[in-house]
Amino acid sequence: MKFEKTWVGNFEGAFRGLRNPKNSWDKSDSFFGVIDLNYVSKDMEIADEWVKTFHPDLNWPEEFTDEGCNLAEEYADKLIKNGVLRLNDNDDVADLAFIGPQDMKLAQTLIKAGPEHRKFLRQIFVSVDITAPLYWWKEMDQYKIGTVTDSTSTMHKLTSKPITLKSFEIDDFNPEIVYYEIPGAQNDIGMFADFMIEQLEFLRQKYLETKDKKYWKELVRWLPESWLQTRTWTGNYETLHSICHQRKNHKLNEWDGQDDPSKNNFIKWCRSLPYAQYLIFNDENIPFQIEK
Repeated sequence: MKFEKTWVGNFEGAFRGLRNPKNSWDKSDSFFGVIDLNYVSKDMEIADEWVKTFHPDLNWPEEFTDEGCNLAEEYADKLIKNGVLRLNDNDDVADLAFIGPQDMKLAQTLIKAGPEHRKFLRQIFVSVDITAPLYWWKEMDQYKIGTVTDSTSTMHKLTSKPITLKSFEIDDFNPEIVYYEIPGAQNDIGMFADFMIEQLEFLRQKYLETKDKKYWKELVRWLPESWLQTRTWTGNYETLHSICHQRKNHKLNEWDGQDDPSKNNFIKWCRSLPYAQYLIFNDENIPFQIEK
């Protein structure tokens, strides 16, 4: 399973919109824009706001203390980690979304209030190329509201390259599982997989040789659900919020890789998105502020 070309956008529009109901735009303390990371200053300004909000006893930044400096540096690190949406080829110019403490507090309040109040999440857009098996896509297709997918074509490109084991989802493949008992015979899943791939590749080659559609039809008919397909998926943070809360601890490793966290899986990818811990996985109650 692979996740490539991830794009996240419209934080500025979403966070402007969450203040529309009370016309409280003047209270926004976030920064959105493009800056040169070699001369970064806005990250420290927003970090100062986090210190002032959650550690008012320090009188920061009017009075410089070691504790205040350390906290501001830690907040700045969190802002950089979460808020850099895109970098240029030289990794020095960044498209940023630095969320201030008051905006984050309001955002989390709206999220906890329910779907009808957290509409701003629907305005944070996500696009990604996902390569996953058909059996996973069958479940992912249940999420239709606010999503679009554009897939590579089985109809047109199935016969364009050789069929090998790498054409299928094998991240947790165990070729030694016995699927029927015959004393003295090789009867493991690995042998079955080899035979299946050999037959599929035979059908593919026969179709290319003869152009007879009957071979192509049988190839399509018997293609296993572990076949890997790439789709460009577009959705939003509200959809991801719903998916992650419904699919956490799912027995399919492609959703939540509890059996092997080192493998790629959907929830692991979601956790890598900007501010995901605070906007998508907010129920885990991991505070953005650093406790004293």
